[in-house]
Amino acid sequence: MQPESDRASPVCYAEQADAAYMGQLSREELLAALDELLEAERAGARVAEETVAQLRDPAERALMETIRQDEVKWCGMLIAAIKSLDAKPGSRTGAFHGKAMAIADLPARMAFLNRGQAWVVRKLEALVPKVKEAGIQDDLLAMLAAHRENIDRVEVQLAAAGKS
Repeated sequence: MQPESDRASPVCYAEQADAAYMGQLSREELLAALDELLEAERAGARVAEETVAQLRDPAERALMETIRQDEVKWCGMLIAAIKSLDAKPGSRTGAFHGKAMAIADLPARMAFLNRGQAWVVRKLEALVPKVKEAGIQDDLLAMLAAHRENIDRVEVQLAAAGKS
């Protein structure tokens, strides 16, 4: 019989384990997720930009401009993250843009945009724990927080206007 001390190795091999084994995304999986988010952020930025031009209420315009600026910021972050993984960012804009712009009623479009923001939140909540690249993970956490804040802002604006 082996002594107790010989049955288990004191060496931790976690750093040598496969990413999937550790519950983390492979490079290819991470790139696919980042590109999917980039498409969504581009769509959100375009929707916000085109909606700002149509809104007349100053508070709604200011809110939508803030969201547009955030969406552009996160597009830049996602592009940088993809490039940091030695890959080329895609150039597609998500189908969300067309769906949102087909909604003529501006408050209804803002509510739809909020549902798109909630989709991004769900994607980020699932993605962040699986990202092993610390810098990218930190950026995605900041993006998650910003999207949650924007959802709250739009809900408050729509409620104040009696349109939620």
